[in-house]
Parts: sequence; structure tokens; C-alpha cells
Amino acid sequence: MQEDAPKPAKDAAPTGTQTLLRGLGVVQAVASGARDLKEIARLIGTTRSTTHRLASCLVDERYLRVVPQVGYLLGPKLIELGFQAREDLPLVTLAGPYLDELSALTGDTVHLGIREGDEVLYLLKNPGRNGPEMRSRVGHRMPLARTGIGKALMLDDAPQEWQRLYDISLPAGGKSQFWPQHPQQSWEQLEQRMSEYVAGGYAFDLEDNEPSIRCVAAPVRDASKRIVAAVSIASTVPYMPLEKMAELIPLIKGVTARLSAELGLKV
Repeated sequence: MQEDAPKPAKDAAPTGTQTLLRGLGVVQAVASGARDLKEIARLIGTTRSTTHRLASCLVDERYLRVVPQVGYLLGPKLIELGFQAREDLPLVTLAGPYLDELSALTGDTVHLGIREGDEVLYLLKNPGRNGPEMRSRVGHRMPLARTGIGKALMLDDAPQEWQRLYDISLPAGGKSQFWPQHPQQSWEQLEQRMSEYVAGGYAFDLEDNEPSIRCVAAPVRDASKRIVAAVSIASTVPYMPLEKMAELIPLIKGVTARLSAELGLKV
């Protein structure tokens, strides 16, 4: 009996959960590179006739499309749903467990921030067990170029943009309004450091914003590889020596990579 011969009623018209799973299997097969019915059927374990019915339904509903001389491709409906899913993602909710994990592992203060214009906006803060309470708070804004989390949000920018953000971050008279005796990093120092951070995929705050405060930060990316947020681990100098900062780089990059995967980034 050939593959396309009539089958029992159950196979001819699968219903309910079985149909749903088979339909999803067709979409997954096409997403993995299957372009014709024979290959899709092989991957999901159905007959060619059943596969044809499922694929035809998915084409009708725009989840798949058929391109001449190419075969089956993912359809426009999936693109629409993908953008909607990205817009609907509750970043703060998704990030919460990852910040909790970093807090438990390090004992330091952990932040989640996003870029809003030329500033970083703090969305989450887990106070640390090490050292005194930090000035940062949820809803607080700081110039991007003055913080570790801000520098992580700048990693994809051009050097000209780095310099613009550096210039507007300078307080009047070159002195910090909070720490008037604190020397400012020069543009040349920032440019060199940013080049190193781009290569490494992380960023440091080496008391750039407040004396005695250091942090390690890394970016969070979405499915399009765009930086949409950043996470930082911060503490005072006694609890954040340079050796510890270097050790924290793979930890925070691993956590932000997992959070990025939650946002659809394909590693």
C-alpha cells in the first residue's frame, strides 16, 4: 500500500490535542529547514496525506507560506505574533528570578536597567548583604556614561555616540554635584575602556559615578540581538576588588545570556 492510500478515520482527521501537536510539529519542522512534505512528514512521523492536510490548513491561516521552487516557509502570521509576543514580554517579571539568583550568589546589590534617551532608568533593585545601602532606587535615572549598567547599554553604539554621551554626562564645572572632590574620567580613558568592554561583552563602573562604588554589568538582548536592558552587580570597594570584578564577568554574562534567551535570542 502506498503512503497516500486511505487511512483509518482517526488518522484521516486527527482532532484535539493530537492535531494541535502535529500542527505545531509541522511549524517546527519548517522552522528547522524542512521545505517539502516528504521531509516534514519524516520529521514529525505522519503520513504524507496527513502532513499535506495539516500544512494546507497552516498555509490557509498564514502560519506557513509556499514559495515556488523553494517550498514551505514560516508565514506572516508568525511574524505578527512574534512582534506581539516581544511587546507583551514582562521584562521585569522575567528578570526577577535572575536578579534573585545573582543576589544569592554574590551578596551584592543587583540592578536591572533600560535605556531611556541619554539615561539609564532603573527598573529593579535587589539590595545586597555586603556593605551599606546604595543610593540607587527603582525609578532613578543616571547618565549612561557614568554608570556600569549605562556603559553596558552603550556597547553597540559608535564611538561618536560614546563621546556625545560622555560630554553631556559631565557636571557643571567638571565636578560631581554629590562628590565635588571626585575626579572625572577623561574622554580618552572612557574611549579606551569602552573598546575593551565591547570586545568582552561587559562593562565596569570603577568609581566613575560615586567614590567607593564599583560594579560589573552586562547587556540583555532580544531576538533581534538588540540591547534592550542591562544587569549590574554593585558594591563598595572593600567588597568589590578588581580581582572579584574579573571573576564576576562570566557569571553575569551567563545570567544575561539566559535572560536574553527568554526574550528570544538564539544563542
